Amino acid sequence: MERSDQAVLKFVSGYNCAQSVLFSFCDDLNLDKDKALKLACGFGAGMGRKEEVCGAVSGGIMVIGAKYGRGENEDRKTTDSTYVKIRELMDQFSKKHGTYICRELLNGCELTTEEGQKTYLGNDYFNKVCKPCVKSVVEILENIIKTEK
Repeated sequence: MERSDQAVLKFVSGYNCAQSVLFSFCDDLNLDKDKALKLACGFGAGMGRKEEVCGAVSGGIMVIGAKYGRGENEDRKTTDSTYVKIRELMDQFSKKHGTYICRELLNGCELTTEEGQKTYLGNDYFNKVCKPCVKSVVEILENIIKTEK
């Protein structure tokens, strides 16, 4: 199964966008799946439904951090090169989807209200917006990682 399909499957099964993206890379990153799901939990729907940076993108940032980020005994150059990859992810995502801000992706739908959640469901944003976002973040990450090798 393609990693992007695995992420979408996790998303469809009820996990949020950030969790689904990070989960799909757990084996390669040698991350405990349960801990990864817990770590990413708060980043869904643009961080706790605040609709800031898309949760799928946040999950992608976690993947980049886990793979390339600065650890305890590494120097500042590691941070700088990690930031380059994060900007690449965000720029490619924005180029494809028009933005990486959740509320803009969802046309201003307010997820913290009952009315906003009805709008989300009524417009099928889950399938029309969020699933494609999860899928494309994983695909962009795979290209960033492939290019790095």
